[in-house]
Amino acid sequence: MKRIVLAVVMILAAVSFARPAEATPRGSFGMGIIVGEPTGLDLKWFLNDVNAIEGAVAWSFSGDTDVHIQVDYLYHFYDWIKVKKGLLPVFMGVGGRVAFRENQDDKLGIRIPVGISYEFDGGVVDVFGELVPVLDLAPDTDFVFEGALGARFWF
Repeated sequence: MKRIVLAVVMILAAVSFARPAEATPRGSFGMGIIVGEPTGLDLKWFLNDVNAIEGAVAWSFSGDTDVHIQVDYLYHFYDWIKVKKGLLPVFMGVGGRVAFRENQDDKLGIRIPVGISYEFDGGVVDVFGELVPVLDLAPDTDFVFEGALGARFWF
């Protein structure tokens, strides 16, 4: 029951920041995969041209975690790196994660994702990489780095 309550609280917190999407070069909703630590299904919803909510349901291969549920609020900097075709925004933000572990207490932590994505011309696909410092607050305080590469289709 504790796991379900934590997951619902994280989802509700992310949705509370939501507002209607404005016109963007891509669709406002993307779905894809992340590969790294953790690996799984990635979802992203642009609230406007620069702000987005990204979430994932993923699995850790580090040996002590079964399932991660993570949600981040992101800000994109489109003018930092100019490219001839497509877009190359740098993004950063803050979020949270719950790591459900078998035979151990679940972890609750704060995420600070920093990354870069390439949005192809036409706005149908993007690829991205991120490095994420994570400060676990419960059941014990711990600091780790996670990272992933991924791709998304935009609708």
